[in-house]
Amino acid sequence: MTTIITYGTFDLFHIGHVQLLRRARALGDRLIVGCSTDEFNASKGKNSIFTFEDRVEILKACRFVDHVLPERNWEQKVVDIKEHDVDIFVIGDDWAGKFDFLTDASGCAVAYLPRTQDISSTDVRDVIKALDNEKKSSAIQSAEHLLELIKDI
Repeated sequence: MTTIITYGTFDLFHIGHVQLLRRARALGDRLIVGCSTDEFNASKGKNSIFTFEDRVEILKACRFVDHVLPERNWEQKVVDIKEHDVDIFVIGDDWAGKFDFLTDASGCAVAYLPRTQDISSTDVRDVIKALDNEKKSSAIQSAEHLLELIKDI
């Protein structure tokens, strides 16, 4: 049995996440996903929209995922790999070269998979913010229009 492991925040779950998990799972028989805790994200200067508990439930619902564990710090990867008898560590290619040390430290292979073009949680977050700003702008315009109408009465 070939065991794969990957890590991430997996906030605002989108097609890029699905494709990463699908491609990772295709490399073996079992996929373990380390989901960054809210505390770990805070230490990296990140704030998730969804709580850790919600992100774990979303990951558990994905058919490509066999097991989810909390990612509490950068250093735990070697321990997790050994503890779960992992054969391949997978991460997006935006991290290329950053985890090569895992091969010597834990004996597993490291694979950097291509990111899905034109999608990221940051992109989704930016769209949400833009929509929110658009709604604010629309509400201000409506309020100004009402003020003009009231002035005429």
